[in-house]
Amino acid sequence: MSLRFHRSVNEPLWVDLGSRHVSMVPAHVYAWLRDPASLTRRVTDACPGKFRVQVRFQGWAGALNSETRLLQLGLREACLVREVELLCKDEPQVFARTLMPVSSLGGAARQLSRLRNKPLGKVLFANPHTRRKRVQIARILPQHKLFQSAVSHLDEKPEVLWGRRTLFLYVGKPILVNEIFLPTLVNRVSLPGSRSFR
Repeated sequence: MSLRFHRSVNEPLWVDLGSRHVSMVPAHVYAWLRDPASLTRRVTDACPGKFRVQVRFQGWAGALNSETRLLQLGLREACLVREVELLCKDEPQVFARTLMPVSSLGGAARQLSRLRNKPLGKVLFANPHTRRKRVQIARILPQHKLFQSAVSHLDEKPEVLWGRRTLFLYVGKPILVNEIFLPTLVNRVSLPGSRSFR
């Protein structure tokens, strides 16, 4: 896939998974970024009985510049934005930001607006017709909005985070899911094989 430049100064540079630029990603992080399984399932397996989702924000909000282009949003088209943390033993492992255009929330997809503390991944992967249309990864730095949102709970901030975003088609409608991997996950659990937190 080709490298695409879709960002503003407060966004990271997102590159397509599989591009030559991924060589800069540490191997143990890249294993998480490229893993095709449900991230919710991976974290749940690594944290049996102690996994939960905490909603930090859900409401109508604007998309970032690159998100607007990736979702091909129309002028002033609204998105339902859902930001959550995936926690193990009450410790955040992943920060996730999902954008659902208003045009994607009709019919069967309307349930996505009423998830509350239910993991989005369980709904997406339960539908055999869900498709990944595009996967991108990024190195996320302190000047980026996603970095600040992801680490707001941490007393000691990391120098860098890694994340991926996936454009899904759910019942034929586009949904964009950003997943930011926190040090508590990538530095403690390796793929494949690890099934519990130390």
